[in-house]
Amino acid sequence: MSLHLHRVAAFSASILIGGLALTACGANEAADSGSGDSAEGGATIALLLPESKTTRYEAFDKPLFEAAVAELCDDCTVDYYNADQDEAKQQQQVTTALNAGADVLVLDPVNGAGATGMVSEAQGQDVPVIAYDRFIAGADYYMSFDNETVGQLQGEALVEAMGDEGNILMLNGAPSDPNAAQFKAGAHSVIDASGLTILEEYDNPDWSPENAQQWTTDQLSKYDASEIDGVYAANDGQAGGVVAALTGSGVALDALPPITGQDAEIAAIQRILAGEQAMTIYKPIPIEAETAAEVAVYLANGEDVPDTTETGVDQTEYEGVASFIFDPIIVTAENVADTVIADGFYDASDICTGDYADDCEAAGIS
Repeated sequence: MSLHLHRVAAFSASILIGGLALTACGANEAADSGSGDSAEGGATIALLLPESKTTRYEAFDKPLFEAAVAELCDDCTVDYYNADQDEAKQQQQVTTALNAGADVLVLDPVNGAGATGMVSEAQGQDVPVIAYDRFIAGADYYMSFDNETVGQLQGEALVEAMGDEGNILMLNGAPSDPNAAQFKAGAHSVIDASGLTILEEYDNPDWSPENAQQWTTDQLSKYDASEIDGVYAANDGQAGGVVAALTGSGVALDALPPITGQDAEIAAIQRILAGEQAMTIYKPIPIEAETAAEVAVYLANGEDVPDTTETGVDQTEYEGVASFIFDPIIVTAENVADTVIADGFYDASDICTGDYADDCEAAGIS
């Protein structure tokens, strides 16, 4: 079996994957959210994602996973569910997927700590569970990026941009998201050892840009914008909310403090090229989605999962769960062309639109 990603177009997330051969399975017809329809006689893989406010899930994880399963398995079906950040809804979706005959669950939990019951429900019906992107104790497999390293890279970039001194606001992810705790720990390990001072800190309950904007606006009633020398934002959506709050208070775009991010969203890449955001973390979602698809198909077919996947990732262990862990990549204006564009994650034409054309030209992107 050989799995090769040729191209991922920006928000259409169109992809071509070539040269796959795994135990017979076939054309995947992804079900609409929660449809529960299965291919006649084929395996059913349920993909359960946590929310849709973060661009990556609908634009990348879902279509990439579905396309990889389709290439690997001729008669497999992917039943797709999105919980919209509602833990109770996700629990019902797990039950629905199992009742519809799912052979494998690929579960990205709204609340990792609260998802152990979902794992037990599935395993009680001999259905294996892949914890996707967020850890769940007791899952059969887990795959994600090195999340503490993500936070460390963000913290290091912020310290470097600020010169190891100054005041910052710190916006973390949802307390229910185990990844958010790891991002936060990694960032604190750098920031707490630096000369930066955290004025205020916020754990955003649903990662929403709207909450980030409102919270930042509230801080601007306590502190003058000139007192905020930098902002740690755990992801790009929140970074966008911070930019909106600061510019809404009168800060000029060219006077914004360094702001971090994560997910390499197009809007963030454009802000980085325009000098409005310091950096983002690029987590190559294709390798995560394709590895998850490969492992899911092996499990659906009752086959052993190899120690090294066709995507070239070695199996390891995390908190007692067999795992595949991927490396994050820091993106700044200097390496946009060498990372997200070179990998085919975005085309230059996706990024270099309107007012950003000149910024692309200045960065040598065409």
